[in-house]
Amino acid sequence: ARGITETTPSFMYPYGTSSSQMVLRGVDLLLECIASGVPAPDIMWYKKGGELPVGKTKLENFNKALRISNVSEEDSGEYFCLASNKMGSIRHTISVRVKAAPYWLDEPENLILAPGEDGRLVCRANGNPKPTIQWLVNGEPIEASAPNPSREVAGDTIVFRDTQIGSSAVYQCNASNEHGYLLANAFVSVLDVPPRILAPRNQLIKVIQNNRTRLDCPFFGSPIPTLRWFKNGQGNTLDGGNYKAHENGSLEMLMARKEDQGIYTCVATNILGKAEAQVRLEVKDPTRIVRGPEDQVVKRGTMPRLHCRVKHDPTLRLTVTWLKDDAPLYLGNRMKKEDDGLTIFGVAERDQGDYTCVASTELDKDSAKAYLTVLAVPANRLRDLPKERPDRPRDLELSDLQERSVQLTWIPGDDNNSPITDYIVQFEEDRFQPGVWHNHSRYPGSVNSALLSLSPYVNYQFRVIAVNDVGSSVPSLPSERYQTNGARPEINPTGVQGAGTQKNNMEITWTPLNATQAYGPNLRYIVRWRRRDPRGSWYNETVKTPRHVVWNTPIYVPYEIKVQAENDFGRAPEPDTYIGYSGEDYPKAAPTDIRIRVLNSTAIALTWTRVHLDTIQGQLKEYRAYFWRDSSLLKNLWVSKKRQYVSFPGDRNRGIVSRLFPYSNYKLEMVVTNGRGDGPRSEVKEFPTPEGVPSSPRYLRIRQPNLEIINLEWDHPEHPNGVLTGYSLRYQPFNGTKTGRTVVENLSPNQTRFTVQRTDPISRYRFVLRARTQVGEGEALVEESPALLNEDIQSQCFPLPAATGPPPTAVELSSTTATPTTTTTDTTTTTTDTTTAPTTTDTTTTTTTTTTTTTTTTTAATTAGSTTAASERAPAATTKHELATNGSSIWDIRAMANSNWANITWSHNYSAGTDFVVKYITSNNTERSIPVKAQTPSSVQLADLTPGMMYKLWVFPIWSSPSEHSYITFTTSSAYTKNQVDIATQGWFIGLMCAIALLVLILLIVCFIKRSRGGKYPVRDNKDEHLNPEDKNVEDGSFDYSDEDNKPLPNSQTSLDGTIKQQESDDSLVDYGEGGEGQFNEDGSFIGQYTVKKDKEETEGNESSEATSPVNAIYSLA
Repeated sequence: ARGITETTPSFMYPYGTSSSQMVLRGVDLLLECIASGVPAPDIMWYKKGGELPVGKTKLENFNKALRISNVSEEDSGEYFCLASNKMGSIRHTISVRVKAAPYWLDEPENLILAPGEDGRLVCRANGNPKPTIQWLVNGEPIEASAPNPSREVAGDTIVFRDTQIGSSAVYQCNASNEHGYLLANAFVSVLDVPPRILAPRNQLIKVIQNNRTRLDCPFFGSPIPTLRWFKNGQGNTLDGGNYKAHENGSLEMLMARKEDQGIYTCVATNILGKAEAQVRLEVKDPTRIVRGPEDQVVKRGTMPRLHCRVKHDPTLRLTVTWLKDDAPLYLGNRMKKEDDGLTIFGVAERDQGDYTCVASTELDKDSAKAYLTVLAVPANRLRDLPKERPDRPRDLELSDLQERSVQLTWIPGDDNNSPITDYIVQFEEDRFQPGVWHNHSRYPGSVNSALLSLSPYVNYQFRVIAVNDVGSSVPSLPSERYQTNGARPEINPTGVQGAGTQKNNMEITWTPLNATQAYGPNLRYIVRWRRRDPRGSWYNETVKTPRHVVWNTPIYVPYEIKVQAENDFGRAPEPDTYIGYSGEDYPKAAPTDIRIRVLNSTAIALTWTRVHLDTIQGQLKEYRAYFWRDSSLLKNLWVSKKRQYVSFPGDRNRGIVSRLFPYSNYKLEMVVTNGRGDGPRSEVKEFPTPEGVPSSPRYLRIRQPNLEIINLEWDHPEHPNGVLTGYSLRYQPFNGTKTGRTVVENLSPNQTRFTVQRTDPISRYRFVLRARTQVGEGEALVEESPALLNEDIQSQCFPLPAATGPPPTAVELSSTTATPTTTTTDTTTTTTDTTTAPTTTDTTTTTTTTTTTTTTTTTAATTAGSTTAASERAPAATTKHELATNGSSIWDIRAMANSNWANITWSHNYSAGTDFVVKYITSNNTERSIPVKAQTPSSVQLADLTPGMMYKLWVFPIWSSPSEHSYITFTTSSAYTKNQVDIATQGWFIGLMCAIALLVLILLIVCFIKRSRGGKYPVRDNKDEHLNPEDKNVEDGSFDYSDEDNKPLPNSQTSLDGTIKQQESDDSLVDYGEGGEGQFNEDGSFIGQYTVKKDKEETEGNESSEATSPVNAIYSLA
């Protein structure tokens, strides 16, 4: 059978390499790409210059279609689909243009003006193409209306100046383009009305302390009055702090306090007069149960007491009631209720259950619950009997049938050695939810009959469940059905709410009545609403669903709402009035005067000027700061520019943005957000973040080629967070519970390999690798060399493990300082065996290691490179303190120094909250002490140090004095410079390049002279033997310059033109740097020093290709 031919992808639809689509704003856009090929190609979608719209895109039909919902102008652009399989890939570009029917930016609103007052109507709309604005007055074009000298039309704005009574009219704004139109009405009224207070006079408001409250003072007038609040008839206007004055006249207190009691006066004034009203506020103490009942287990016949001690405001009337199993408790003659508790005389099994104490006043209430268990038999006998769930009740019977009640009787089942504590009565009705059982009531386990309250117009069926301490029984068989007569509803829906889903509507919702609340057939709801104005007219609508939408509402205004239930028997009582709000629109303004203050390498503090409340057009939700990482301050480091945001809830003007990347350029802009969404964006602010500590190296590979050495290889940190100044490598041998000394190596930033000479072939090694910047060392990458059984694994990459354990408890003092020379450290282990656990004495030695190569031609360069690299590394020092008299100590003091600062860290086991003192003395005996507050981890940064100066440093508790011998020494480095040397400006490099050019010129002259004279060529019989490579060129008539000393060995690898491959030659310029690749800065100079860094085995492997060119010869003489 013939195999299937594999083909590259090709598009079946759309055709060609590009196409275009036009779509209207607000609709869904569907882009399709159907491709064929073998194997079947995969389809990927991209957008040119950015990401696909977040939250709006959906891939369909196995990625062949891209759907973008609710398209907006931002979705315009070029989209391309990429079809690919293993044979290749093709791309099709779709150019998307978004047009838009008109939509409102500023919809005209009703305007009330006083005679002689100025005002304006604004009608701004947007669309694509730009819509045309037309004004009408009382339904006819404004150009054809009667002239009005106080009115001036300026495009999308009508300006009124010096209005007069009688010029009231209805203005219409029509915004249209080829895709549709918008029409809005605005009533301009010219009135002359003095202020009026619409609220009742001398109101009394009572509120519980620390609760939020609102004092209402609705008003009206033209010109619009100015409303101010005063307390006790004196003082300044109340606004700010604990008070918040609203434009509708309300004064809100965020937290009522005792000192807020008093008489508040609201005064409304305009040019025609003033009006005022008073509201008296009383702040009451909350009601609290200070000692509530507790769970008790009592024997039958005893006298338990349930406590309920209450504290309340003495000016409020307190009522204490008791509930049993959430139903009112009947006291009878066996129970006595007192001021602070409830006593039960001769308790019986039927008294078992939940008891709730409810303390209430007219303003608040509090409750506490406890469970009373009554033992009918001795407890030890109950424990010996096997307990199971009770058997189900049986033989249910209905009796005493009434319109609103019925008597239910049942026969209890066996309690199975655990007394029955409760009976649960359930019911089912067959009109609203047939087959669904609901809990009706709960009764104590001592009864077997109950009088059930019933609701009108329900076809009941009952069943009973028994409950004991083990669990619930199987439900009983259902009783016969009982139908009650209908009646009008007695309650109205609850949970009435009014909120806008769009800017010009209000959706009214509520919790519908259930089957036991309907009371009759054809249940429906009468919905009434009006603007929050006592003089406003009510609108109403009758619906059957628990939802109604009111359209053409102004933006975010309060409404009074009522929802009344009705059935065929009549209406429910008059409903309560609820307050709802119409829809919100997007905010119209953006925060201004944004100021940024950098706190540290990952956080900034923001301040801004808040927007005016008039521009929010809804309920202020939050301020939101959008930010994105624009670039890194490191050259050629790619960064993700994904936008992120931080929310600052509430009306505030400051906040903190954290979790930033150090050493980066950021951009930031802010918006204000309401329930509808984001407002316009502020101007973009740019800021950089300072350097931070780097992340851990990406990996650490451990190779063990033999039992004598360990080769380490690592990669640079994924997030440098600054300019790397080097690596700190700590390693320590261990064998079981024995550990050796810790060796510290300070390595250059370009070094990614290191070799460790093993002291013995048995011990394993623990390696801790950190990268560092000027700020300090970063996260640690900790790995251990494999055990002897795994020695055959030559290369492994390990994940980052957990942090190391607690510090050692040895009392040995050591102090060393990094030096710019190669140091070999022998690791020794001292183990002290005790009866409890082994303890280990650790000694830490800090060394700085440079890699050298035993090549005679580059000895000078190697030495110079080692000296330069060591001089630029920051020295580190560590020490351990002796134990204090109380057993506490300080250990592991570390100093990571730069040119003019040093990071000091230490560990200790002093009590939490202990403050410390860091004391240091320079080599010229200048002394300074710095107090350090308690913190974790313990650290401090010493600033303003002198470059190249040696320091002695002590760390001790603030209440103590430093020990004479417990100090460390460290030396600051010279001024920080990057490891870059401009080789192009070095004299030896210029001389070397001139020598190479001269040698090449001489060789060219020799070649021309040789070619002009001709050559003598050896002749061989092609039939008898093959030509050598030299002879082949002669046979072809070509010239071949030959030199026996420069001829490569037969086994050496050559390129197509017969020369040695550059990457296998020892004279590669890459080998003379420290990094191996990418060793040039922006001006073309080398970064590293001119040293050879090849390993021994690489040098031996390339001996055959040594000195194969004139350039190699010159390097050999260097």
